[in-house]
Amino acid sequence: MSRMRQALTQAWHGQGGWGQALAFALLPVSWLFAGLVAMRRALYQHGFYKTQTLPVPVIVVGNVMVGGVGKTPITMALVKHLTEQGWRVGVLSRGYGRRTTGIQAVTPTSLAPDVGDEPLLIARSCQVPVFVGASRVYAGHALLAQHPDVQVLVCDDGLQHWQLARDLELCVFDERGVGNGHLLPAGPLREAWPRKAMPHGTSGNAAPCWVLKTSGDVGPHEFAVQRRLADVAVQADGTQRPLSSWGHTPVQALAGIAKPEVFFAMLRDKGLMLTRSQALPDHADLQQLHIDASQGDVLCTEKDAVKLWAHHPHAWAVPLQTTLPAALLSAIAQHLAASPHAKLSSPHGHQTA
Repeated sequence: MSRMRQALTQAWHGQGGWGQALAFALLPVSWLFAGLVAMRRALYQHGFYKTQTLPVPVIVVGNVMVGGVGKTPITMALVKHLTEQGWRVGVLSRGYGRRTTGIQAVTPTSLAPDVGDEPLLIARSCQVPVFVGASRVYAGHALLAQHPDVQVLVCDDGLQHWQLARDLELCVFDERGVGNGHLLPAGPLREAWPRKAMPHGTSGNAAPCWVLKTSGDVGPHEFAVQRRLADVAVQADGTQRPLSSWGHTPVQALAGIAKPEVFFAMLRDKGLMLTRSQALPDHADLQQLHIDASQGDVLCTEKDAVKLWAHHPHAWAVPLQTTLPAALLSAIAQHLAASPHAKLSSPHGHQTA
């Protein structure tokens, strides 16, 4: 099964092999899936399913590709920027992989198995209210009930969560683009691209969908996102150490993210010598992970660290620094200022006319 999945994934991204024939054979299933997506969209468009509006602007950071494309670092960068600009921000997430159900608040002391690794990372890194729930609408109401001062909500993932009305959508792509352009399972898309506008903005119009790319050229209404590893690593107690200090010391690295090899390559580009690089499944449970200290200090991603530190507090997390372009941040500011909720949601609590 793993060989078949690998071959199919390669075919999704035009890498040839016998997976191409498998992807072709799955096209009828993709057409059926496309029909179901279109039917669900129509049910929302015609009011059979209700799209619900929250009393503050909502920005959704999501994707149409299956698998990770780097949404959470972009969410964190956006939340930190809005906070620096004086906005009081809250974050909503599904809480993928958590063992709990229902609506739950995420605090810096929460456990990743209870709330999900990405929501916990956001809560710790951004120091803003974070709530998880299968229904982002209910999670949003719960967050606002406990934090009525919150002025804008950022949703980490949820582009296809049409129950939640949004003011703005940011769709993230990596170097894979749209792959072969087919929907699941013959291709990697959750919905057709370019996506059709949904009339779910708070004004009753379609919310703008802006494209963010972490790799490749950008076109009109698209924005390039820059990413690089920080020059320091940090431990659970806040101790920091320059990456350059490992320049002549063997280290080991692990990553349970969508593309662990990218993290390893970034470490090597920093001049580090990896004695061992352990690639784990995305959102992997690290409770039973064995670490051989003889292989050197452990370097990992921030997302892995929020799970690993519970058992290995001496592991070193290397933050990923994400830079959003000034043009995007300016466009977001203008869009928020024009929101129907602007008089309730201006920075620093100032009222607008």
